[in-house]
Amino acid sequence: MNVEEQLDFIEKVGKINAGKNLKYTIYTMGCQLNENDSEKISGMLENMGYSKTENMEDADVIIYNTCCVRENAEDKLFGKLGEVKKQREQKGTIIAICGCMMQEKHIIDKIKKSYNFVDIIFGTHTIHKLPEDLYNVICNRKRIMDILDIDGEVIEGLPIKRNDNIKASVTIMNGCNNFCSYCIVPYVRGRERSRDPQDVINEVEDIAKQGYKEVTLLGQNVNSYKGNGNLGITKFSELLRAVNKIPGIERIRFVSPHPKDFSDDVIDAIRDCDKVCKLIHLPLQSGSTNILKVMNRKYTKEQYLELANKMKERIPGLTLSTDIIVGFPGETDEDFEDTLDVVRQINYEQVYMFIYSRRVGTPGDKMENQVPEEDKHRRFDKLKALVESQIDENNKKYVGTVQKVLVEGKSKNNEEMLTGRTDSNKVVNFEGPEDLIGNVIEIPIVSEHMWYLKGQI
Repeated sequence: MNVEEQLDFIEKVGKINAGKNLKYTIYTMGCQLNENDSEKISGMLENMGYSKTENMEDADVIIYNTCCVRENAEDKLFGKLGEVKKQREQKGTIIAICGCMMQEKHIIDKIKKSYNFVDIIFGTHTIHKLPEDLYNVICNRKRIMDILDIDGEVIEGLPIKRNDNIKASVTIMNGCNNFCSYCIVPYVRGRERSRDPQDVINEVEDIAKQGYKEVTLLGQNVNSYKGNGNLGITKFSELLRAVNKIPGIERIRFVSPHPKDFSDDVIDAIRDCDKVCKLIHLPLQSGSTNILKVMNRKYTKEQYLELANKMKERIPGLTLSTDIIVGFPGETDEDFEDTLDVVRQINYEQVYMFIYSRRVGTPGDKMENQVPEEDKHRRFDKLKALVESQIDENNKKYVGTVQKVLVEGKSKNNEEMLTGRTDSNKVVNFEGPEDLIGNVIEIPIVSEHMWYLKGQI
């Protein structure tokens, strides 16, 4: 793919839009990878003469960046499309849909049949072609469907408009090779493709020069990153060490790793790199070896616990966060008790809990032993109670300590308070002058609350 072609289309659309004060809005669903894609879309749109608005009624271009991981995502999308149909008819607003859901045939068929007012549909591998698609809609008012079923190449050199000016995310790889039986991602984002280490380093150096303090390295399975040897980088641990040396960046996070690929060299890199946050996300999904096998996770309960304990022994101050799916097909109360047992043993800092939802096209959807909804919710409530009791206990350990906090801005709930996060991703609210925003400062913690800590300078 020739990036120069798309840059030419950006220039062409920019000339058409000159002096028109046109606006765009993006509705982003899903994970940090989707958010990163939306930042790239914003970068292209702003270079084409559009400015961002949060008010959908003012928008001349509306883009829905979809996710297909959650069960209600489809209902949410189709509800939103119903809301903007009238605006499309009255104002001529351009409606575009992209993201993972656009790689699912049954979704495309439904949009073709019931939502024929949508102007542009583009997939996860064709985001870079938005300028060309938009040009064709503006000039020819023809409907564009730009979707590839193949694994797309990694595209470099397109503009990006980030949503934050303190923290930034940088994608280091796309796709996934794991084919967990509950997950649709490998079918919609394709197989693993790692970015050139030089391109990753260039992007991190660029955001550091712009004043960003924290970077999150993104991928479906970051610790299976494979560099091509540029800069001497062939694996994730080497990339971590290289990013750690970049001046200006003060914190490094990464999501998501896979336990089966968590090798000793990655553990050592986390230990040795002073900028890498010591809160590590280690997805569990289930504590039952039986369910893990059906999920195709390729580790057992015992192997997971052994890895977590090894990490705690070798990385001083380590805390862990995790993902857990409740109610996967075949899960019994005994299997669920294994999950609770792991949660008790590990004592996670954060747990992202999900009730299993069937996704069309995955092996899990075809399994006959689906768990009844009432059992899923009963187990979820039990897990939630355990996790919240642990959070309550863990929070008490912070009171009386001094924490390094990256100050992110004003609190959303109280304009008179500032807010930031600790290395372990705990929210800290405190009173202070606005010139602290963007700095890492030491703050004594004076009290704890379930979802935040209170600090006092």
